[in-house]
Amino acid sequence: MKKLLLLLLSPGALLSAARAQTVSGLIQYEAAQKVNPNQMRVVVNGQEVKPGSPDFPTDISDVRNFGVTVSFSGGYAREERQNAAMRTIVEGGPGAAPQMTNLGKPFEEVVYVSQPENKLSTVVTVKKNETTTTYRSDKPLTQAAGWQTTDQTKKIAGYTCRKATVPFKNQTYTIWYTTELPFTYSPVSELLPDKGVVLALESPREQFKASKVDLKAVAEQDVRPTEKAQTVTPAELNDLRDKARADFRLKLMEGEGAGRR
Repeated sequence: MKKLLLLLLSPGALLSAARAQTVSGLIQYEAAQKVNPNQMRVVVNGQEVKPGSPDFPTDISDVRNFGVTVSFSGGYAREERQNAAMRTIVEGGPGAAPQMTNLGKPFEEVVYVSQPENKLSTVVTVKKNETTTTYRSDKPLTQAAGWQTTDQTKKIAGYTCRKATVPFKNQTYTIWYTTELPFTYSPVSELLPDKGVVLALESPREQFKASKVDLKAVAEQDVRPTEKAQTVTPAELNDLRDKARADFRLKLMEGEGAGRR
C-alpha cells in the first residue's frame, strides 16, 4: 500500500516560494519634496505676486506631496508620478487662508528603467494646438558614490530592508533597501544599490516610502518604452519641458485675461 506524504509549509515559507517564482508586480510609494517658490503661481487679489514681493504670502507650504506607481517585470520597470500638476496659490486678501488649485499638467512624463541595458529612459508627451508629440531621452544608470551600509534592518511594506547612508547633492540620504525583490530599483535613480530595491529614502529635501508591494502579473511590454518617440538628448528634453511650462503659463494668463474682459 502506497503512503501519501503531505508536506506542510508555513505561511512564511509559502510567501518566500511565491516571491521566488514571481518577478513582476507593482510598488506604491508616498512621496514629499520641497518646492522652489519660483515654481508656484501665487495670485493675491487678482494680481500675480513673485517670491520676495512684500505681498507674497508667508504661510504657504513649500512641500509637495504626491504618489509614485512603479510597475516591474523581469529586469524592467515603469515609473509614473501622480499629483504632479502645476499649482496656483490664491489668496483673497490679508489674513485670508491660502487656497491651492491644481492647474493640470504642461506635459505627461513616464520613466523607464532597464537593468539588462543599464539604461534609464524618460518619455515626455507634449500636446500643443491639438498636436501631440512624444520625446524620449536615454542615459546610463549611474550610482552615487560613498555608500555606507549598516547592519540595521526594519520591515517596510512586508519586506526586510537594510539601512544605508549616501552623500548626494550636498545632503546625506538615509536609504532602506531590500534584496527580497527580484530586481534593482530606486525612486531616485542615482541612489541605486548594487542589488535590491529601495523601499524608503529620506533627506532634508525629499522622502519616498513604499506603502504597498503587490506581486502580480505584469507584461514586460508594458514596462518598456514605446518606439514611437522622437529621440532627444537629456539637455534637449529639459529645454522641451521648460518650453512646455512657459507655454502652459502663457495660456493660463491669456485665459484669465479673456475672463476679466
